[in-house]
Amino acid sequence: MGFDAIDVIITKRERGALSTAQIDWVIDAYTRGAVADEQMSSLLMAILLNGMDRREIADWTQAMIRSGERMDWSVLDRPTADKHSTGGVGDKITLPLAPLVAACGAYIPQLSGRGLGHTGGTLDKLESIPGWRASLSNDEMLGVIRAAGAVVCAAGSGLAPADKKLYALRDVTGTVESIPLIASSIMSKKIAEGTGSLVLDVKAGSGAFMKNVDDARELARTMVELGTDAGVRTVALLTAMDRPLGFAVGNALEVEESVEVLAGGGPSDVVELTVRLAREMLEAAGVRGAKDPEEALKDGSAMDAWRRMISAQGGDPDAVLPRAAEFVEIAAPESGVLAKLDALAVGVAAWRLGAGRARKEDPVSAGAGITLHAKPGDVVTKGTPLMTLHADETARFERALEALEGAYAIGEDGGDDLLPLVIDRITA
Repeated sequence: MGFDAIDVIITKRERGALSTAQIDWVIDAYTRGAVADEQMSSLLMAILLNGMDRREIADWTQAMIRSGERMDWSVLDRPTADKHSTGGVGDKITLPLAPLVAACGAYIPQLSGRGLGHTGGTLDKLESIPGWRASLSNDEMLGVIRAAGAVVCAAGSGLAPADKKLYALRDVTGTVESIPLIASSIMSKKIAEGTGSLVLDVKAGSGAFMKNVDDARELARTMVELGTDAGVRTVALLTAMDRPLGFAVGNALEVEESVEVLAGGGPSDVVELTVRLAREMLEAAGVRGAKDPEEALKDGSAMDAWRRMISAQGGDPDAVLPRAAEFVEIAAPESGVLAKLDALAVGVAAWRLGAGRARKEDPVSAGAGITLHAKPGDVVTKGTPLMTLHADETARFERALEALEGAYAIGEDGGDDLLPLVIDRITA
C-alpha cells in the first residue's frame, strides 16, 4: 500500500499514532530516496514533540532493521551476548569486558563505534594498538570469535542503513534528543547484530548524553522493551557518569588501564562495573556453572582471551602504545578533599587535546588525553598533581585548560553527593 508523506506527517503532528503500515512505508521510502529530507525532517520533529507509544517505537525499530541485513550466529556452539553503552568519559569498559565474558563461556560478537565530541569511541581506543583492524567481513568476524571467543569491530554498511541516514538527518535538524528516536537508533543496530542477549549500560550525569537520572531511566526502559519485543533477552544497568570512569581518559591511555584490569589490577570503579556487567551478560546469555568473572581476572584467563582477540584482528598485544609528545600537569591549589571533578569538562578537555573529534572524518591522536591522579573523595595535598594533560601539540593545552576552569573543587570533605556507580537495574 502506498502512502503520502504529508499524510504521515500530519498524523503525527496531530498527536496520532502512526500505523505499522505507515511506518514500514515511510522508512522504506526514505531509505530509497522517495521521501525527501525536508519531509522526513518534519516527521522527526513531530515525533520529538509528540512522542511515540511502545508499539510505534517497536515498529519503527523493526522497519529500520529490515532496511538491511540481520546477522546470524546460530552456527556457533555457545550462547552469544552483547553489551552497549550510551557513552561517557573514560568509559573503556568494553575493552576488558568482551574478553572477560568470553573467558567465562559466552561468545561476544560486538559491533562498536568511534568517538564524537567529548565521549570516546571503542574503535579509536583499540586502533591505538599497532596493527589492530576495526573493519572485518562477516566471515572474518566469525573466525575471530572462534579463535578468541570475542570480536570487537566496526559495523558494516549493511546493518540498518535506514538508521545511518536518519541519524545524519537528526544531527542537523535538532531532533537528536527524542527518546523514541534514540532508543530505536541504538536498538535497530543491536538487534540486527543477531545476538541472543543484550546488556545495556545507560549512563546518567554531566558526562553522559542523558544528564539526569529520570531521562536515563526512561531511555533504558524503552530500549529494554524494544529488545524484549524483538525476542532478545535484554537488561539495562543505569550507571553514573557525573565523574569520569577510572583514571585514564584518551585512547592509548584507556587501553593501558584496561590491560591493568585484565591483569588483576586497575581502578576499583572500572573493575566493579566490568565484573557487574560481565555477570549480567552471562546470566542473560544463560551461561550456567561457568567461571566467575572475578576469578577469570585473577587467574589470567581473561588476559589470555584479550591477547587472542587482539592478535586475531592483526594487533600486537605486546606492542608499546603511542605516547603524546607533550604534557602539562595541573597541581592541587590547596590541600583538602577533592569534592568535585566534572566528567563533561574532563571529556571536553581530552577532546581538545586531540583524543576526540568534532566531525566523523576528523583524525584522533592515539596518545592524547588526561591522566587523573585523584577522584572525588580523595585527599589531595597542595602542589601535588591533580591531573596530567597529554597532547602532540603544545598549542592544544590552552583551550583544554579553559575547559577545566571550574571543573574541580577542593574542600574539607567531598564525594557524598555523587551518584552510586550502579544506580538501578531495569528489566522487562
